[in-house]
Amino acid sequence: MSGTKGTGGRRITIVDVARHAGVSTASASKVLRNAYGASQSMRDKVQASIETLGYRPYAPARGMRGRTFTIGVVLSDLDNPFFSLIIEGLSRAVRSRSYELFISPSGYEGSPQQMGIEAMIDHQVDGLVLVAPLVTPAHLEVIATQIPLLVIGNHSRSQVFDSVAADDHRGAQLAVDHLVTLQHRRIAYVMRAGDLSDETRPESRRLTGFKHAMQKHGLSSDSMVLFASWNLEGGREAARHVDSLASPPTAVFAGADVVALGMINDLWDRGLSVPRTYSLVGYDNSRSASLGPISLTSVDQSGVRMGERAGELLIERIEGRNRASHETFEPRMVKRNSTAAPAQLIKYELTPATKL
Repeated sequence: MSGTKGTGGRRITIVDVARHAGVSTASASKVLRNAYGASQSMRDKVQASIETLGYRPYAPARGMRGRTFTIGVVLSDLDNPFFSLIIEGLSRAVRSRSYELFISPSGYEGSPQQMGIEAMIDHQVDGLVLVAPLVTPAHLEVIATQIPLLVIGNHSRSQVFDSVAADDHRGAQLAVDHLVTLQHRRIAYVMRAGDLSDETRPESRRLTGFKHAMQKHGLSSDSMVLFASWNLEGGREAARHVDSLASPPTAVFAGADVVALGMINDLWDRGLSVPRTYSLVGYDNSRSASLGPISLTSVDQSGVRMGERAGELLIERIEGRNRASHETFEPRMVKRNSTAAPAQLIKYELTPATKL
């Protein structure tokens, strides 16, 4: 956007306003759009610069903008193999309609994710996909007033944005039922640390499903919840935590495949393995789970189709649909070699003669 002419006839731009106010261009844009997250101090500085420079948005340029045929995707990182399934599905849906994806891996904290969201809006993408975002339900409502929005993994029933998610409560029950069928009793769930009161989040739904399933089987006193980041390092930390327990579980339900992969890696580093050390169930059925040396039992939540449907719904909203749509995918258990009966779980170490 640009405004009135300055010295030498050059039109004053938002860049000039930001430089004069001593803030970033993105921050100045945020104030102009009256977007969420701009402090009163920032608003005062930018407004003062606007008045000093005589800046006015250039209405003809704004009207000429039109559709950019781009969609922004904000997710925590690119290490999580489940996200690649989401992106694959999204790409299938949007490229068939001549859209392109802009992807922002914005970390595991709310503030960096908010910066990623604001950057996408400032780059004038036509719609926004947030994958399991670490922002509050109220904040999602605000974002949806600024741009067509779809959230993946969120269990909200908002009337202003769309969502797709798996039935995470049912998925956790499937994991516990499978392990109980194998005669496990001491079962742990690896929960992502965060706001446990936000029941719209996938990890909270999985925790509730885990607790209900353990209660159903009369195993509430044998259940345990471990907290870790849902990334590879979080998985390694979870494995070390399990190893330090006086009465370790005979089975672990990792809340995401990326956590399970980190746990397997830590066990390998110490000459251990699953299911000998403990049975391990993941969640996502990422492609890595099916690799022969890993062979991870996992809950499949149809990641590619979930991403594809997300793209379809978002384009519908961009093109004028106003009524909210919330779709839930039915999970299924995919059994592989990382789970077995407790009788087979004998903790062992490789002898020096067999170490590579």
